[in-house]
Amino acid sequence: MGGRILTTMRDDSSTRTVGRHLPVLDWIRDYRSDWIKPDVIAGMTVAAVVLPKALAYATVAGLPVQVGLYTSFLPMVIYALFGSSRPLSVSTTATLAILAGTALARVAPGAGEAELLRASATLTLLVGAMLTLAALLRLGFVANFISDPVLTGFKAGIAVVIVLDQLPKLLGIHFPKGGFLHNVLAIASGFPHASLATLTVGLATIVILVTMEHFAPRAPTPLIAVACGIGAVALFGLQSHGVEIVGHVPTGLPSLTRPDLSLIQSLWPAAAGIALMSFTETIASGRAFVKRGEPTPQPNRELVATGLANIGGALFGSMPAGGGTTQTAVNRLVGARSQLAALVTASMTLGTMLLLAPFIGQMPEATLAAVVIVYSLGLIKPAEFRAIITVRRTEFIWALVACAGVVLLGTLQGILVAIVVSLAALAHQVSNPPVYVLGRKPSTTVFRPVSAEHSGDETFPGLLLLRPEGRIFFANAGLLGQRIQQLISEADARVVVLHLRAVFDLEYTALKMMVEAERKLSERGIALWLVGLNPGVLAMVQRSPLGATLGKERLFHNLDQAVAAWQVQGAQGAAPSSSRDAH
Repeated sequence: MGGRILTTMRDDSSTRTVGRHLPVLDWIRDYRSDWIKPDVIAGMTVAAVVLPKALAYATVAGLPVQVGLYTSFLPMVIYALFGSSRPLSVSTTATLAILAGTALARVAPGAGEAELLRASATLTLLVGAMLTLAALLRLGFVANFISDPVLTGFKAGIAVVIVLDQLPKLLGIHFPKGGFLHNVLAIASGFPHASLATLTVGLATIVILVTMEHFAPRAPTPLIAVACGIGAVALFGLQSHGVEIVGHVPTGLPSLTRPDLSLIQSLWPAAAGIALMSFTETIASGRAFVKRGEPTPQPNRELVATGLANIGGALFGSMPAGGGTTQTAVNRLVGARSQLAALVTASMTLGTMLLLAPFIGQMPEATLAAVVIVYSLGLIKPAEFRAIITVRRTEFIWALVACAGVVLLGTLQGILVAIVVSLAALAHQVSNPPVYVLGRKPSTTVFRPVSAEHSGDETFPGLLLLRPEGRIFFANAGLLGQRIQQLISEADARVVVLHLRAVFDLEYTALKMMVEAERKLSERGIALWLVGLNPGVLAMVQRSPLGATLGKERLFHNLDQAVAAWQVQGAQGAAPSSSRDAH
């Protein structure tokens, strides 16, 4: 009996270990028969959303439309095998498409289709390799270095760039592409020469998309819009009216694509930025749609899954891939229960490659442009901007800076701007820790920051209670010391109490400055007391000259003890007064 139990435990442990390396075994083991129908329906519905958008995003990247199909096939299959998010749908996104297009335009300007596909395969392979390497180095935490406000601004900038890139196709005009201002002026000057038929097709597509998204949000709106565009070409002979179509789309499976290793040196910086955005979007989408009882996507496992998805996809003509928020939301809303839904979507993509490719070639370019514009505008979220500025104006400025960086400097430089702004924001926060003057709520043991809202809180003339928060180290100790000195001067204190409960670390340089500050205060007849030190900080203080100077008499467990000691000393022989009286 005991042997059977031990054997079962070993088998379960072995299964869990294998599951960690091949997550598909986890969801297959836990799969329930009543999930099949919702998974199949969700997978087919998502295919109707993904395929038109993938075709459109391939054109955004300057690639043939069939590359969008390839990206919606093999990467999605690989992620379903190795990814940990059950509803996540992986193909390409608007952000990844514009980043890839910018990178490819730099290394292969004016290249033919074959050369462009090799460059795209090289870029995608690099992205996958970087994601996989990041997983091996346990760098999943890196996604946290782009703050939400900065990411909001970055995506808004991406949307502006994409819309500006697609407007000429919507208008049926052509001009050499340049910087942001150049393109704006070129579109404005070319507008009087726009093709009326092309513009009509584009606007009709936008009306279909917007109307159906509002009145029938669960319908396969992009597929319907694309079908209408193809039908209009066949019924009205739109080509004879100057409406351009996609053209020939190869039928069949993608062929093996050999990367051009000579492009690695010129493509790796762009690949690093795309890898970061792919991972950021993937982990954000995966975490946003987790249901209770489902495993939460783990950053390093997601790095492995998206890395392998890009590596596998690169060898068969895919462009950079990652989790898409819109398609994942559709997948979840329609009822997806597991990664089987993604496999159904991939199967629909395979059927499209084998059977429907000729029909795709009859799609108007203006229809594709309209699909891209409508869904790219979804990257601009005014509600998020309003929420940011309501909470904190400084971070709203950071979001605007990230947006302007993408629009004015370019998408790849925009990534760098976004990262720099995020790191600068982090540096600003840690270099400027708050320090509060505390008072005591009457007839309680509650100490809280002195404010006009709590003007009746007790303070103690000659006793200054201060609470700094956060890590105190070489980068912020000087500024913190200056602020404390100013508060001491304003309060005319004889005893200064630093409540350090919220200080989780006291670095050597900061501790050395505190030793010097204590000496200077002592020379002025002001005593320094410390309260609420956590074990690590207390150990550092006790090992330093400050510990010997303070002794046990000036170290307290809590503020009540410090105030009681002050009152025992009979400071000024006065009772506590309100904060208004103290000043």
